[in-house]
Amino acid sequence: MNANRKLAIFSASVILIFIILDQILKIWVKTNMELGEHIHLIGSWFQLYFIENEGMAFGMSLGAKFGKFLLSFVRIIVVGFMGYYFYKLFKNKTIDLPIALTFSLIIAGALGNIIDSLFYGVIFDYAPFMFGKVVDMFYFHLFPIPEWFPLWGGSYFFPAIFNIADSCVTVGIVLMIIFNKRIFNSLQLK
Repeated sequence: MNANRKLAIFSASVILIFIILDQILKIWVKTNMELGEHIHLIGSWFQLYFIENEGMAFGMSLGAKFGKFLLSFVRIIVVGFMGYYFYKLFKNKTIDLPIALTFSLIIAGALGNIIDSLFYGVIFDYAPFMFGKVVDMFYFHLFPIPEWFPLWGGSYFFPAIFNIADSCVTVGIVLMIIFNKRIFNSLQLK
């Protein structure tokens, strides 16, 4: 088996494994916890904390129905664009393990949250197609920021609540920053 084929199998496996883990955990949280419920996993600093958001990072909203539709549509276009480039990298044999892992994680994370947005409203009977909310659950209640600290004083360090898909995108973007020359050189497709 050639190296390109091994990387393709690796990439498909990473994408499928993280989408499946993400969806299993989200469905478990959605069906076994009440909105706003906490389950302490490790002390009080690591919790499952069930919230839903409109789909943007840190619970931000783009605004009403049109904004939600636009967000879902743009996500699909971006994942399609990334998938196209990913395919071209394989076709042109300009891919290696760090590039494959980077793209696989970002695509897996984006697809995990797209599934929520597209289908959860319909599956759980609260919104039409493309208007579902993203399920978040990981909360690290690490340490308080002193009151005197500008902007964030009085809150906790890293107050975001996130999911496996968000983690995949974040790790993928960090890898993209670390391996930026390699990735962007490989993107200069023929």
